[in-house]
Amino acid sequence: MPKITFMGAGSTVFARNVLGDCMCSPVLKDSEIALYDIDGERLKESGKIIAAINKGKGGGARIQCYLGPENRRAALKDAQFVVNAIQVGGYDPCTIIDFEIPKKYGLRQTIADTLGIGGIMRALRTIPVMEDFAHDMEEVSPDAWLLNYTNPMAMLTGYMLRYTGVKTVGLCHSVQVCSEHLLKGLGMEDKLEGRREKIAGINHMAWLLEIYDKAGNDLYPEIKKRAREKNKNEKHGDMVRFDYIDKLGYYCTESSEHNAEYNPFYIKRAYPELVERFNIPLDEYPRRCVNQIKGWKEEYENLSRADTLAHERSHEYASYILEAICTGTAYKIGGNVLNRGGLIGNLPEEACVEVPCLVDKNGVNPCYSGPLPLQLAAMNMSNINVQLLTIEAAHSRKKEHIYHAAMMDGHTQAELPLDDIVKMVDELIEAHGNWLPKFH
Repeated sequence: MPKITFMGAGSTVFARNVLGDCMCSPVLKDSEIALYDIDGERLKESGKIIAAINKGKGGGARIQCYLGPENRRAALKDAQFVVNAIQVGGYDPCTIIDFEIPKKYGLRQTIADTLGIGGIMRALRTIPVMEDFAHDMEEVSPDAWLLNYTNPMAMLTGYMLRYTGVKTVGLCHSVQVCSEHLLKGLGMEDKLEGRREKIAGINHMAWLLEIYDKAGNDLYPEIKKRAREKNKNEKHGDMVRFDYIDKLGYYCTESSEHNAEYNPFYIKRAYPELVERFNIPLDEYPRRCVNQIKGWKEEYENLSRADTLAHERSHEYASYILEAICTGTAYKIGGNVLNRGGLIGNLPEEACVEVPCLVDKNGVNPCYSGPLPLQLAAMNMSNINVQLLTIEAAHSRKKEHIYHAAMMDGHTQAELPLDDIVKMVDELIEAHGNWLPKFH
């Protein structure tokens, strides 16, 4: 049976889903599971919950907890699979810093975990930690696959694939729920069964390029009509992406609250009415963090009373990927990989792209997707420029590339002059202190 190491096991709800899914699999239910975290209390909580699920599934898995960097190599030793779900710096202090300092400069954000100045800073404090993971894996588990779930996905996965020897694929929830969410939102549930689709682009901005019903009819003409009417006639939670359909011709994978800050179009001090018009939830991620922290305490109190817990297999890719590699039975995913060989012909080869991949005994095998429509490639490039510059900053440790990354971010450049961008970056670096490496 394989050894599965979960990095950031204090992310208890997510660890429960991924590892619980593995315990639902006949192929994986007897695995050795290593839980690793730097927070002893959260690690203990996760260990208890995972053990209760294991007991509910027959108790086949062997579970061990590893606390702190001094035990990290032991957690990773001889692992076949490593799942990464860390959050470096947590909500307090780092997420608070990512929101509050830009706000002083008039730069408002919604999620700030993927792009923008918040995504840049999150990448810069996370990459050194993941690089430490990579050094350990290269020595004690050199053949392991790293399944990265941590954001900013494209920056972290791109760095690992370009600058370490670790076999890495980035995984997100948004691809597998994209078309279902769209069709349900437009009252087209009758088209769900047997639908055929094609999705490619970059993480959080991969495009639903094609969607057909089971009879082979193109659904986009009706989707465009209904999306335009819905945005015109009612307030709802997906107005930015529906505006994408109207203006760019295509829907994308990640939510409207995310995409509102990936471009210069929707959050603008000079046009405050746009926030109301497109129903954009500013400061959304801090609110979620506070609610999740509070909600988990209550949930844990309830869960911890039982020594046996039920679990139904979720839609997360991880357990199916592990099954496919172990058995050789092919499984299709939307994965984040380097654009080597021109998987998407009009994006750069060093970019991290999200494309269909076939998983089997040979691992994760990306599939050729072809060029994107030019306007979609241009939208992706506006994000890729920031991603590549942030990766360059992390690799070179040159502060100037942090400035460059922030300057190239569409939302930031639309709101702030260059001098303020530099001042804001300097203030963010100082406020992060030891959460960041030293830049020169």
